Amino acid sequence: MNASAMAIGHQRRGENEVSMTVTGKPESSGMFAADATTPGTVEARFGHFWREWEEQLGMEHPVPDFTPGSTGDFRISARAVTAHDSLIADVYSESLIGTNTSSPRQSDEQVVMHVVRHNAWRFARPRQGEHTVPAGHFMLHRSGPPTFEEARRTTATVLLLPASPLSHLIQDRLIAGPASSAEMRLLLGQLNLVDQNARDLTPAGALAARDALLELVKGVLRQQADGTEPHLGPALAQAAKDLADSRLADPDLSPSMLARELGVSVRTLYRAFAAVEDSVARYIRRRRLEQARLELLNPVGRPSVAELAAHWQFADSSHFIRAFKSQYGRTPVEFARTATHPGRVPAQ
Repeated sequence: MNASAMAIGHQRRGENEVSMTVTGKPESSGMFAADATTPGTVEARFGHFWREWEEQLGMEHPVPDFTPGSTGDFRISARAVTAHDSLIADVYSESLIGTNTSSPRQSDEQVVMHVVRHNAWRFARPRQGEHTVPAGHFMLHRSGPPTFEEARRTTATVLLLPASPLSHLIQDRLIAGPASSAEMRLLLGQLNLVDQNARDLTPAGALAARDALLELVKGVLRQQADGTEPHLGPALAQAAKDLADSRLADPDLSPSMLARELGVSVRTLYRAFAAVEDSVARYIRRRRLEQARLELLNPVGRPSVAELAAHWQFADSSHFIRAFKSQYGRTPVEFARTATHPGRVPAQ
C-alpha cells in the first residue's frame, strides 16, 4: 500500500489535522484521525502515527510498511472516511519521500488511486520507470509491489478499494491519465457524495456505496483501454485468455461472454486483442485445436474425430477437420497416424 494510504484524509479542518483511515474491512463506515506533521524526526512522526493507528483501529487492521530511506520524510495532513472496505480521502503532503510495500500482515491487496489537485506526486518502481502525476491527473495501481513516492506541498484525493475486482484490468502496472474525462468526473462526484454521507450509512448502504465506486473505477479503466493509447490492452487480453482457457469446452464461450465476465465492453475486448495482434475468435479456436491435438496423442481411449468436434464446440466434423488441417497441415487422422504414440486411429 502507498504512503498516502497510510496517512489519508480530508483537509477541511485545518492544514495540520491528519486523519488516517483503516485499510482493513470496517463493518460500515468511520473515521480515523492522527497528526503526522508535528516537529521531530521522521521516526517520531511515523511512530506517533503507528500508535494512533493501533489505538483507534486495533491490530486487526495492520499498519502499512513505509521506509523513508536515508533522505526520506513523512509529513502528511489529512482526513478520511471509510465505507465498508473502501476509503476516500483528501491528502496534503508537506513532504513525503520514501518507499511503500505491502505489510506481511496485510491479507488483502488494494487498489490505490491518487487524483492530484495541486503540484505533483511522483511514483517509481524497479523496471517500470517513474511517473510524475501533475495536478489534474490521476495515478492508479495495486498496493503490492514496492513503490517509491515523493510529494512536496501536494494535495490529492485518494481512493482505496479492494484489488480483486479490478486486478485483471490493472495487474502490476502504474496507470496514469487525465482527470478531465467524463468517467473521472462521474467518479469524483460519487466520491464527494460518499464522503459527505459515509458516517450516516448503514452497513448495507456502505457496501452498496463501495460497489458503486468499484463500477465507476471500472468505467475509468475501460475509457483508458478505449483511448488512443490502450495502456490496458495487453493486461486485459491476457486476462481474457486466462478466462477463455478455463472455459474452452463451454458452448457459451464467446467474446460477449468474456467481456461480460471481465466487466468491459465487447469493443474494448476487441481493441485489447488488437493491441497484441490477435483476435478473440482466433485465440479460442487455436486453443481448442491445441487441446484436440493433445487428445489425439493419447494412446488409450483416443476419441473419434466426431467426438472431438462435438466436445470442442466445432459445428461438425467437416468444420473441425478443415480447421485442424489449416493449423497443423494435416487432418486429424493423418496426425494420429504419424504420432509417436501407438493407438487406434480415430474414425472419421
